[in-house]
Amino acid sequence: MARSVLALVLAGSLLSLAIVAPAVSQEHEGPVPPRQKWSFSGPFGHFDRGQLQRGFKVYKEVCAVCHGLKYVAFRDLEGLGYSEGQVKAIASEYKIQDGPNDQGEMFERNGRPADRFPPPWPNENAARSRYNGVPPDFSVLAKARTYDRGFPWFIVDVFTQFQEQGVDYIHALMVGYKDKAPAGFTLPAGAFYNEYFPGHALAMPPPLSDKRVDYSDGSPTTVDQYAKDVAAFMMWAAEPHMEARKRIGFQVMIFLLVLSGLLYFTKKKVWAAAH
Repeated sequence: MARSVLALVLAGSLLSLAIVAPAVSQEHEGPVPPRQKWSFSGPFGHFDRGQLQRGFKVYKEVCAVCHGLKYVAFRDLEGLGYSEGQVKAIASEYKIQDGPNDQGEMFERNGRPADRFPPPWPNENAARSRYNGVPPDFSVLAKARTYDRGFPWFIVDVFTQFQEQGVDYIHALMVGYKDKAPAGFTLPAGAFYNEYFPGHALAMPPPLSDKRVDYSDGSPTTVDQYAKDVAAFMMWAAEPHMEARKRIGFQVMIFLLVLSGLLYFTKKKVWAAAH
């Protein structure tokens, strides 16, 4: 009887998920971003430091003109594989507003490792005046931007630890620009057509082009490679301690399995003695 009830509950749950999922998946307009291969995917994934450094280079030379990293400190860049001296050199390239001084005035100084990345514009009103909007900050964008994969994938994702919707979307957005909108689509003045952006009309012009950023490690200098590298860097910025989280999670699972085994055999021994 109990097994029959459990089977009915499980079947009802799966049916309800199947009914709800199509409505949820329709929230994403346009084609679903194709899945990419990432070194940090899966429960045992880890960051590729070389890719992270390339992604930071793309961010610094292309994206930093408009997009900030307000939650990332310069000293965090040691997580990319940079030495303490390299981090100090990178920080010193930025001007940080500090103060007030003894005269009560604000002043600028060179950045220090403990400082966070300064915004690329003095305030949001200045950004709106310059870009006709406030460019999103890159600190947590890889975790904030996502899409629904629909049934049954969102169930499978729980077990596979799939969390790359954000970076897949960012990569797709970077390579999704088209020279012209398809027939029948009215593109607003000053906008650019992007097949993966919701609504397809994007105010940001295509930021990447082949050979725009030089790589010293021999990696391809293509839009596709730039997009993958900067997306991976944004994933690190959003969750720099992801590797430690996965490692601790795996250790906890091992501990729970051992504990479950010990409890099982203890229970058997106690009940065997009782009978």
